[in-house]
Amino acid sequence: MSITVTTWSLEQTSVADLRPAAAPSGDVRIERAEVPSPEFSRFLYSAVGGDIRWTDRLGLSYAQWEEILGRPGVETWVAYDRGTPAGYVELDAQDDGVVEIVYFGLIPAFRGRRIGGHLLSYGAARAWDLAERWPGRTPTKRVWLHTCSLDGEHAMANYVRRGFALFDTRVTEEPDTANPGPWPGAFASR
Repeated sequence: MSITVTTWSLEQTSVADLRPAAAPSGDVRIERAEVPSPEFSRFLYSAVGGDIRWTDRLGLSYAQWEEILGRPGVETWVAYDRGTPAGYVELDAQDDGVVEIVYFGLIPAFRGRRIGGHLLSYGAARAWDLAERWPGRTPTKRVWLHTCSLDGEHAMANYVRRGFALFDTRVTEEPDTANPGPWPGAFASR
């Protein structure tokens, strides 16, 4: 059985496109995970994407995670709510001053608390100044990402509010897989 999935690609072509969200109330901070850690990154990936069918990285080996996270210009920025990981942004510097926001999202328990807009704003700003942290990289000229019809219901609106503009839409048929959750059965009790 398959499902129809619409994927939208969005971009900012100038730092002036970025429209930051207000910081949420409370003790929310965002820090860069400077030491590449496959264990931590896989935790974030499965905890954020488990209920929205993020499966493309689940089969990767430890060495493959290390390779991805160890590339120059790959950064992971983590939002913490009172010391607990709440979500993350993964950036990937590409050629010619392009930075992709490869992954962005919140762990389900932290959605709806106004953390997402702030985290996306912060992550996009770090994409724009990424070359400052990586000597020899071309300054950022474009930041892009994609979202799809399987993502959270507020994802597209958040991207547009932050100043991202649509540049491509694709519709595909994909296998209808169960939501893996951060571990089997995690969402059965909700």
